Amino acid sequence: MTLLEKLNDDLKAGMKAGDRNRVEVIRFALASVNAALKEKIMKTPGAPFTDEEVVAVLQRDIKRRKDAIELFKQGKRADLVAKEEGDLAILAGYVPAGLSMAEVEKTIDGLIKGGVKDFNGLMREAMKAMKGRADGKTVGDVIKKKIG
Repeated sequence: MTLLEKLNDDLKAGMKAGDRNRVEVIRFALASVNAALKEKIMKTPGAPFTDEEVVAVLQRDIKRRKDAIELFKQGKRADLVAKEEGDLAILAGYVPAGLSMAEVEKTIDGLIKGGVKDFNGLMREAMKAMKGRADGKTVGDVIKKKIG
């Protein structure tokens, strides 16, 4: 079963169970995925939409939720923070677990030993090696700590 099929099945199950919050979150996620799918079809008709591409779309949505949580915390809106955190937990169930800080550091150490020394080169290679399992801010902070 593909991730897109799982999202659709979970949407149906949520509707049957009457879980309005879960249905809302999955609908928004599916809207983002369908928009990305339409964009891809316009560029290359007939190209399949892989699970990795679905995960990339979901990770963008997760990043938006995290940014919203930070803004709501600054605005002292605990009610909206709680809602966004709940939505984030639902979306996080569909993406692979992120790498720990130790795993990120180990990857970057390996790249440095491999001969990559500058920040941009390390960032590019690290993000390629981790394939979206670590966010760019964390990777950038670790690189700055290692070469700075």
